[in-house]
Amino acid sequence: MVEHGDIRVVHRGGSKINFREPVITNDSRFLLVPSGECVKVFSTSTEECVHDLRGHTDLVTGVLLRPSNHLQVYSCSADGTVRLWDFTDGILIKLFQLVAVQLPQSGEQLVEARELSGVLSDVSSNPAAITFGQGVYNKKGGKNTFTCVACHPKDDCIATGHEDGKIRLWRNFNHKKEYTYSTLHWHHSAVSSLRFTPEGTNLLSGGVESVLVQWRYNQESQRDFLPRLGAAITHITISPDGALFCTSHSDNKITIIQSCVKVSAVIQGLVKGESVQTDLMLDPRSKALVLNGKPGHLQFYSLQRDKLLYNLDIVQQEYIHELGLQQFEVVKAAFSASGKWLATVEERKQKIAELELNLKLWEYDEQTQSFVLNTTISAPHEAQITAMCFCQAPDSQTTMLVSTSKDGHFKAWQLAPVHTEDESPSWSCNFVGAYRGLLPECCSFSADGSLLAVSFQEVVTVWSPASWELLTTLSQPPGAIRDLCFGRLSCSKYLLGTTANNLLCCWNLLTCSLEWSTCMETSLLLADPLSENMAAFCYQAGFTDLFVFKPSEPRPLFSHKAVCSGKVTRAVFAPRDEMLESCEESSQWLNHSQLYFLTQNMDLVTFTTKAEEDKLMAFSKQLVIDDSITKTPFHLLLGKHRQQQNQDVASSLSADRTPLPQGSVAIKELLQTPAHVLPSTSFLCSMFVHAHGPRGENQHAEEEMESEKEEEDSDEEMETRTLRPEQAPVGSQATEPAAAPLTKAQVRELRRVKKLDHSWFSGLLDS
Repeated sequence: MVEHGDIRVVHRGGSKINFREPVITNDSRFLLVPSGECVKVFSTSTEECVHDLRGHTDLVTGVLLRPSNHLQVYSCSADGTVRLWDFTDGILIKLFQLVAVQLPQSGEQLVEARELSGVLSDVSSNPAAITFGQGVYNKKGGKNTFTCVACHPKDDCIATGHEDGKIRLWRNFNHKKEYTYSTLHWHHSAVSSLRFTPEGTNLLSGGVESVLVQWRYNQESQRDFLPRLGAAITHITISPDGALFCTSHSDNKITIIQSCVKVSAVIQGLVKGESVQTDLMLDPRSKALVLNGKPGHLQFYSLQRDKLLYNLDIVQQEYIHELGLQQFEVVKAAFSASGKWLATVEERKQKIAELELNLKLWEYDEQTQSFVLNTTISAPHEAQITAMCFCQAPDSQTTMLVSTSKDGHFKAWQLAPVHTEDESPSWSCNFVGAYRGLLPECCSFSADGSLLAVSFQEVVTVWSPASWELLTTLSQPPGAIRDLCFGRLSCSKYLLGTTANNLLCCWNLLTCSLEWSTCMETSLLLADPLSENMAAFCYQAGFTDLFVFKPSEPRPLFSHKAVCSGKVTRAVFAPRDEMLESCEESSQWLNHSQLYFLTQNMDLVTFTTKAEEDKLMAFSKQLVIDDSITKTPFHLLLGKHRQQQNQDVASSLSADRTPLPQGSVAIKELLQTPAHVLPSTSFLCSMFVHAHGPRGENQHAEEEMESEKEEEDSDEEMETRTLRPEQAPVGSQATEPAAAPLTKAQVRELRRVKKLDHSWFSGLLDS
């Protein structure tokens, strides 16, 4: 996390945010996964994220359960800080840092230690390169590179994985010259992870084959396989009781396995592919982030829930994992303004044959709640497609798509009107445009859809989509146009573009002249759809700077130096469901939308305000328990909901109704204490019986005193009413003289007489 005033740069997903090596809790109910700058707590049964342990300011590199308390976990980040958490309620218990202290030689009891160093240094960042066992060994040499290591929990044995796919079992390390080793070989590529089961009876291994291999210890010829896990295995974790296995994969997925037999759950993060060729897009319907996912697919990822919704198969062909084999790839995609239509471009480059292109139009189906293929256009252009965009006017009568290509033309594809109910909608080419034989690079529609700007190398052409008339051309200093973007709202009269000669230009469409230009190497330019703000990512000296500005104002609204290393070529503004009310001038550009961008290292990064982060931290701490009784995760999930229900029920009760009695401490402890720490049932029953057993004489006497007090209060009220004859209705006349009211002493004596035992009197009458 990088702070810049009131704004913070937060990592959300990507190559560095891949799910790292997870840890399974002792009861196998939860999975603790380092993810970005937090630790996610997943339920192994429901696959839902029940907690986010937030507080680190750098990437979390690993987690470890506390041996003395299995409800607590250590997390270590890249900056060297270690945090201790109670993962059942998300409370940060302690913050510290592990260092080695070099003590000077001195006979004094108090000495000053000035030399501090890290506990571990020059160790691979891969968690599989570190392990703990009966001892610590370090053997140098060997003919093959080590990739991972695992220690046997009981025997003097160390398993090592190597780049050639072999596994070596080393024994007798206590003897310097008498150690031995045996070799196991099944993997055809490097072994990425090794793990012994808790009892040491089996050894698990995984690699790029996406197969989990289980070797019998001391019977290595016997092995079991769990194939087709989807992607290369990067980490293997086993629960303390050995009931659950867990594998992390290169596509940012975690698979939970029941004893190497059956896959019980799959937790999928933001799918990490080899590259992202499409732009970052937002589905107007689901507000999900859309980009390349699995090969030949588009992934729909919920930014609000931080969860993958689904993958849409675009290519609809089986992907073959073979090196050098050319297969179809999704390279372009665009949504219509309503989200009803999705356009995709897939291509396959052949070594001998020409480039294969397919333009596909997908229609959203309300019944299946997904996109269904409507039209496939083979070879829509004679060369590679360079850009594609929909007319985003909300009140447009027709749905139009424009594509540009290196064949020197741009084409307008229009949805034909449907005349009958049985007729299905279809797409056709409505117009083909060109300009002086130049190659078009990019295109953009104005916000109202009345103008289309297409760049032809160094010239910007402006067209009318209604008549396809060329309205004007805009020229600028030499340099091919790389990005085009219309202004929004009050800045809709401006058209901005970036050039290959490191210029950012702004044209005034009313005067058809250059309004201003500035020299900067802009790698990406985009506009916020809900405001006049625009974002420019500028690359210099190996880092990317961000500038947020309005085309009508010379001073930037926000600037951030070195937001990341490398170039940024993919970004998107995500409209907010609720507008922020930011008071800081530097963060007001985040009120309507939130900016997400993809770095060169495939990291998904966003900007948030300090108020947002504090609100999120406060929300995660709402489950903090006030008393000392440990709550179960089930209670933490439903406690707030039930508390609100109880408040609603209590408010609906009438004021004169007697309140229900409060629950006892025994019942609270019985319902709120986790099951694995409860005492025996006999002890609980005796505690419950003593708390709710027969009433004592003292308690009965106290109730009688309270009853007499209530009766006295009632008698005083009756006496007061009797002494107020003026409250009788006007005009009423007493037909009989009213009886004299009883005094307070007489009423008390009468009540005492009523309580006497008169049973002897009935016996006297019978005689």
